[in-house]
Amino acid sequence: MAVRIDLADVSDLHQVLADHARYWGERDLRALHLTALVQEFGATSLVARAEDGIRGYLFGFVTPDHTGYVHLIATRDDTRGTGLGRTLYEAFTEAARGQGAVRLKAITSVTNEGSIAFHRSLGFDARVVEDYDGPGRPRVVFTRDLR
Repeated sequence: MAVRIDLADVSDLHQVLADHARYWGERDLRALHLTALVQEFGATSLVARAEDGIRGYLFGFVTPDHTGYVHLIATRDDTRGTGLGRTLYEAFTEAARGQGAVRLKAITSVTNEGSIAFHRSLGFDARVVEDYDGPGRPRVVFTRDLR
C-alpha cells in the first residue's frame, strides 16, 4: 500500500489524537499535540497517509535562529521498522531547509531508548542536558547540522 507525505491539517491532528494509543502505547502525550502547531506551522507539520489512514506524523517548525525543531514524531504500531520515520524526517528536513534551517533539533526523555537509537541512526549528536525540562528533569537533546 502506497504511503504519501502530506501537510497536516487540524482534522489530521484530531485523527491522530483519536488513535493516540496506536502511536504512543501506554504513554499519554496528548497534551503535547497542540492545535497551534498545525495551524501556525502547517508547512512543517506532516502526515504519512495511506489507504488505511495516517501511518505516521511529524510536527515541527523552524525557529528564528534557523533551527528545524521536531516537536513530535510517531509511527503507528503496525508501521514501525519500515523506514517511515526516516522518510518523515527527510521530508521535514527538506521543508525546514526551504525555510532557512541550518540545523535540526529534537529532544526526548533519558529513558526513551528507542528514540535515542533512532535519532543516532539518522546522524544526530545526542547529549544529556540536566534540568532541561525543569529541576531534576533531564532530557536528551539531539542536534544535527544541515550545512
